[in-house]
This record gives sequence, structure tokens and C-alpha cells, in this order.
Amino acid sequence: MSLLLKGAFVYDNGRFVVRDVMLDDLSVFSFGGSVTDVAIDLTGKYIFPGFADAHVHLREPGFLYKETVASGTAAAAAGGYTAVCSMPNLVPSPDCVENLGVQLDAIRRSARVRVYPYGTITVGSKGERLSDMAGMAADAVAFTDDGVGTTPEIMAAALKVASGLGKVVASHCEDVALRGGAHIAASPVAESYGIRGIDGESEYVQLYRELEQVARVGGAYHMCHLSRAKSVELIRQAKRDGLDVTCETGPHYIALDWNDITSDDGKYKMNPPLASPSDREAVIEGIVDGTIDMIATDHAPHSAEEKGKGLAGSMMGVVGLETAFPVCYTTLVEKGIISLEKLVYMMSGAARERFSLAKAGVDVGDFTVFDPGADYRVDPMKFLSMGKSTPFEGAEVRGECLMTVLEGRIIYMNERMKQNAKA
Repeated sequence: MSLLLKGAFVYDNGRFVVRDVMLDDLSVFSFGGSVTDVAIDLTGKYIFPGFADAHVHLREPGFLYKETVASGTAAAAAGGYTAVCSMPNLVPSPDCVENLGVQLDAIRRSARVRVYPYGTITVGSKGERLSDMAGMAADAVAFTDDGVGTTPEIMAAALKVASGLGKVVASHCEDVALRGGAHIAASPVAESYGIRGIDGESEYVQLYRELEQVARVGGAYHMCHLSRAKSVELIRQAKRDGLDVTCETGPHYIALDWNDITSDDGKYKMNPPLASPSDREAVIEGIVDGTIDMIATDHAPHSAEEKGKGLAGSMMGVVGLETAFPVCYTTLVEKGIISLEKLVYMMSGAARERFSLAKAGVDVGDFTVFDPGADYRVDPMKFLSMGKSTPFEGAEVRGECLMTVLEGRIIYMNERMKQNAKA
């Protein structure tokens, strides 16, 4: 069977051109019936290179009641992603070849998109001694102890080893001793709920210490989930100083701040927490001027029970793969803050370049189709992810994923596109 996608705006070398795209191998997707050749009019729709997310929690092995490789990558495909980098806070911890192999087996069995696993920086992510970074280098996309901070000594040692292996060290910047609280950011909102808040210093002081090590020993460094204005300043200066530094932020730090916490609900609880309006403005400024390199979801699914205990009792983390593009498109592009071309690069090209992921685009059969004119409310019950907790529940957004293609095969198609294909 062949499928002709007609008249879409196709992303090509940083710009959009109107093109037709032909697909001939649809073996992983069944239309039903005896359809042989189909043409779909995509006038006014867009074809982007498949998105790539540098920060995703797939929870397998170890926490299959939260998410699996199968469900997490199905959610990724539904969000327009064809590549994700999976975080290593798993059981067993991917701190050696054998343990990483358990995750690789799950990926080979069940992944719908390309999955690039991280290895840990330290054994068990305990921060005491380095993992077998050299042994894992062939299969680990990079190294991180995501979820916990590291000491300056460990960071320096990791940067040296990773540099010799041609790998990036990605850091969860948090000094637990400086956190203060454990639930949401220190703010009038936290006070209103009687919660001792998390101090933003715990993020940017840790970042400052780690950038000192990058300046001292070299190496490629990546900051995860930047949320604070001071962190933007530090990354900006590090780049001016010529350090090999990149960073990511998440859709919730772009679109929300602590004033958007309107109820005692675990859907507003993530780490780092939603920060102040001025922090959010600084994050957006960092996107505009190029200080912030990429947008990553920090997709972190938990069970309904784990997220149903309010701000104080719920676990940290929200899902994001299926809302990232519409939230960012609605917040950044629709408001004229950045161009659509820049958003696509931040959600696809930047992560692929930094972490040496496979190329995407129509020429390699790795792309996603979006309707930027489609308005809808976010309904977590429609997510393919097992996790349903999102701060964007009920939000009005624009930008619907119609189809995602990997290696020339359709890995996701929504109901509207299916009906068009059958017409």
C-alpha cells in the first residue's frame, strides 16, 4: 500500500516548503478493509522532523505499574516524538553493562520509537563512586544521576571520564541541603497551603559549583530541567566563556509559574517546582536569545494513587510527551515569541545534535504531521501514557498530532487522520 501526503508545509533545512510526501511501507499500521492506495490532502498542515526528547522516564525495568517501554513510547509517538532518551532511575540501576542490558532488552522488545538509554554517573546513583562508564559507553547515550545531585568531586571525575569517551554528562542540579522544603517552591502559594517551600538556591548554587568543575577540567556538560532566572544567567555566562555547556527546560516552566497552582493537587508537583513569574519570564528570554538549547518534557509518570495525595503527599513528577508541542506552540509561537521553525529545532534538532541521535526528516522517513489550527482541551484520560497527572489538564491548546512516522512506517495515527485515510 502507498500513502500520498499532499500539499503540507514540510520542514526542510530550517524552513518550510510545500511538498508532497509518499509512503510505501505501512506494515505496522492497518487501515482495515482492502484499501490499496490513499492520498490525503494536508493543505495547511505541517510535517516536522520527528521530535527528540532528551529527558524521559520510561520506568522499565523496576516500576512497570507507573509506565512501561511500550506505553511510554506509544505516548511519545502520539506526541510527535520518534526518539527519546530514557533516564536511569530504574531497578536494576544501569550502572554497569549487565544492568544496562536489562533495559536494552526491554527496549528491543517493546519500543515504538527509538530509545537511547542513559547510564548512571555513580553506582546506584548513590554519589559515592563512578559507574562503569567505559563499559556502558557503546550503548549509553550519556551519563546522569537524574533525580539526585552530585558532589563537585564526583562531577569533575565524571566529566574527565566522559570526555575521554566522547560522551555528555547531564546533571540534575539540586543541593538537597539547600532545598528547605520538599514539595513546591518557597512562595506565597506555599505559605497559603502551610507548606515549607523549596528554595531556588538549591538549583542555581549546585549549577554554579558544577560549572566551576567544567571550567576546571573540561568536558561536555548538560543541565537538566532549568527553571530559575539565576540558572539562565549562569548558563549564559558559561557559554560566553566558551564552555561546552547546553541546557534544557520543560513546557511547564515555559507556560506556568507558582501562581498557576490553584488547588492542593499533585498534578502541580514536580522537581524542580514551578517557580516565580519572573523566573518564567527569564526562561522565555533564555529561549529567545539561545541560552536555552532545547525543550525536554521530563515525562515522569506515577500511579494515580501516588499522585492523588495533594501537594504534600504526592510524588514529584508529571507527564508531558503528549502535551509538549501544543503547550509550547500555544505559549511561544501563537504569541509571536519565537518562530515555528525555532520551536521545531528546539524539539528535534537540538537534542539530536547534542546527543548524537539519528537524523530525522522526510528524507529518512522520520517525521510527524501536525495540524496547528486544531483547538482542543487537554484530557489526560485520552493519553496513551499510563501516567495521567499533568498541570495542563483542561487547558485550551492548539496543535494536534495527526500522524508520526519512523523509518518510513506509520507508528501513530489519530482518529481524524484515520478517517481521512479511509475516505
